[in-house]
Amino acid sequence: MEEKLKYIVRVTSTDLEGSKSLIHGLRKIKGVSYSFSNAICSSLNLDKNQKVGLLSKEQVSEIESAIKHPLSRKIPSWMLNRRKDYSTGQDKHLNSIDLKLQKDFDIKRLRKIKSYKGFRHAAGLPVRGQRTKAHFRHGAAVGV
Repeated sequence: MEEKLKYIVRVTSTDLEGSKSLIHGLRKIKGVSYSFSNAICSSLNLDKNQKVGLLSKEQVSEIESAIKHPLSRKIPSWMLNRRKDYSTGQDKHLNSIDLKLQKDFDIKRLRKIKSYKGFRHAAGLPVRGQRTKAHFRHGAAVGV
């Protein structure tokens, strides 16, 4: 009995291409890096080169639960993208829209407390110490 390839697979509110390998397909989910994808495949004993379209519904639900609760799958805490959360102090792993919302809330908090990084975000300048003489001059024409 031949398995049928699904061309689009929905995992954690993200459509994944069914023809891609599992390790590369999972990277299309916002918040999942190559190493995190590799860790998920290893913890669930899935073949990394298997096509995403050949996954069963049970395997898809296992992958979703591993992405949402990675510590329960013995994935190390240093691989998570939200360690020592500002409000709760816990290690979390956020993905898709939750990651975007949390990033926006962090930037709003920095602006509200009027930190240096908050001022740089508000002005549209580089935040992490890059030079500004030659770059970051987008918008109006300069030197014309």
